[in-house]
Amino acid sequence: MSFVSRLCMSRLGRNTLARTMVASAVESRMASLPLSRHVQSANTRFIAPAGSMLNQIRNYSGAEPMDLETIKQRVLLVLNLYDKINPEKLTVDSHFYKDLGLDSLDHVEVIMAMEDEFGFEIPDDHGEKLLTPQQIIRYVADHEDIYH
Repeated sequence: MSFVSRLCMSRLGRNTLARTMVASAVESRMASLPLSRHVQSANTRFIAPAGSMLNQIRNYSGAEPMDLETIKQRVLLVLNLYDKINPEKLTVDSHFYKDLGLDSLDHVEVIMAMEDEFGFEIPDDHGEKLLTPQQIIRYVADHEDIYH
């Protein structure tokens, strides 16, 4: 008796053979269905007929286009929402320590808020030099390669 015959007769072999036969039957049935019935939902896998080259494709939107005005608005919005900054005193040329009365811990929190807003890390040695909203705007624009 050959190995395949013994495997088919054993319990493990019968289960494996049964699963293989069911999978083959399902695969042949799926091949005869229209393609639209194969897609379960946008976020799940595709069940493709045998021999097809169907791949799952996900489309993500790109980042919103940024310009200097958009960066300026976002920086000022983050600063206006910071509770220790008086919005009436805030301009793009306001100095965080001299004009707005922030201390070094507040300055670190502002830089961290900018990191969260724009999605990239600002190194500590760069953050220490960003003392006005205008400097932050220029830094973000340089990071995003925006020069107009």
